[in-house]
Amino acid sequence: MEPLNLADAFVTFFAVLGPQKVLLSVAQMARTRDLRAMRQVQAYAALVAACVGVTCALAAPWIASFFHITTASVALASGVVFFVYAIGMVFGVHFGEEAAEEEGTADARHPVISGFRELLLPFIVSPLGVAAALEASLTVNNWSARINVAGAYLAVVAINLVAALIFGPLIRRAHPTSLEVLSRLLGILLTAVGVDLFLQGLSVLGVHLGAGH
Repeated sequence: MEPLNLADAFVTFFAVLGPQKVLLSVAQMARTRDLRAMRQVQAYAALVAACVGVTCALAAPWIASFFHITTASVALASGVVFFVYAIGMVFGVHFGEEAAEEEGTADARHPVISGFRELLLPFIVSPLGVAAALEASLTVNNWSARINVAGAYLAVVAINLVAALIFGPLIRRAHPTSLEVLSRLLGILLTAVGVDLFLQGLSVLGVHLGAGH
């Protein structure tokens, strides 16, 4: 297989993990936190997301061997998880916020920890991001290509952080109804992305899906 190009890897990660997928979650998280706490959450989330992505990119063969998983199984599982998450957005269920509401005053004392938890699924441990990193690394057999994958993931995480820091103070002022409308619209689109990822996994297994456009 040809060495993976850094630009191609960057475009892939930007499409599945870019600001368009993260800013809405940041807006939901920012509604109940002050600017200082919001920036701390964004910085910690970006740091851990970078570590997760780099680990998946560099250690993909060993991870796959240890858990006895294949590229197809990663795509299928990630597609299911992302589909469930997106369906929740469509019906107004924001995973991660329920626990914050149950803890009540505890989150008021620990806004950074609770905010970090709210960004776990959409950003820090993104099903699409992890699947793309593992898939890209499993399809190559040299360290140079895996380093390209890790570098592209880091670049997109850095862009997400910059976008959140710049636009976070603006979108946190948006009316809750506007955020709900955008959330449900994005949920519909992301549901299709989850289905597409699942179908890709079936395709890798050799399931004939018919002609596409």
